[in-house]
Amino acid sequence: MTMKKLTKLIFIAMAGFYMSNINADEVPAKVETAAPEANVTEERSSEKQETIPLTPRQALVRLMDGNLRYIQDKLLHPNRSQERRLAVVNAQTPFAIILGCSDSRVAPEIVFDQGIGDLFVVRVAGNVAGPIELDSIEYSGLYLGSSIVLVLGHESCGAVTAVVQHNTKEIENIAELIEPAVKASAILPGNRIENAVKANVRMTVDYLKKTPNISKLIHEGKLDVIGGYYHLNNGEVEILR
Repeated sequence: MTMKKLTKLIFIAMAGFYMSNINADEVPAKVETAAPEANVTEERSSEKQETIPLTPRQALVRLMDGNLRYIQDKLLHPNRSQERRLAVVNAQTPFAIILGCSDSRVAPEIVFDQGIGDLFVVRVAGNVAGPIELDSIEYSGLYLGSSIVLVLGHESCGAVTAVVQHNTKEIENIAELIEPAVKASAILPGNRIENAVKANVRMTVDYLKKTPNISKLIHEGKLDVIGGYYHLNNGEVEILR
């Protein structure tokens, strides 16, 4: 018998001895531990949230309730199940419109803990409202039944910072819409970028409220337009009055 064959036989014998002495309770314990975790994840991701016509006030409360869950790390992840996907195949009824910044750190469905078909999201750097953004907002308000528009600015906005620092070479069209807010807020005390971001949100809200279609919906009590400021450090959305 060659040394190679002898070594192989010794290895097989040792492996058989090791397997025969394994505690039979060890392996099932690992399987049982993994199963409950999977079930918890499935339950959280399939949380159902009814989509019914909401008043502007009710829509705002739903948004802020979701933001509070996000802040407290108690997310429900509503309306993200297969059932929900199938339910909105033929139609959508988002209860809120979010005009937000393109910034990757401010994703509305996550920040407000909402699911598929809950939010009609329009995102553009600096959360500005030009003709294209306005068309999208009006579509959801007029035809999808959304009852609130939230213009969402955020801490350390790159587009606003670029305008404040006169570094707008690559974003001229966006900068043109932000510049009035930067000029108007320049005399305010405190953080210049934060002041400019909030002024930009407030000016956008005022602009949207004065457009014919949105103004009509507001007058009929079907829609409201408000502003918000997202804090990157703690996830809070501050409503701007």
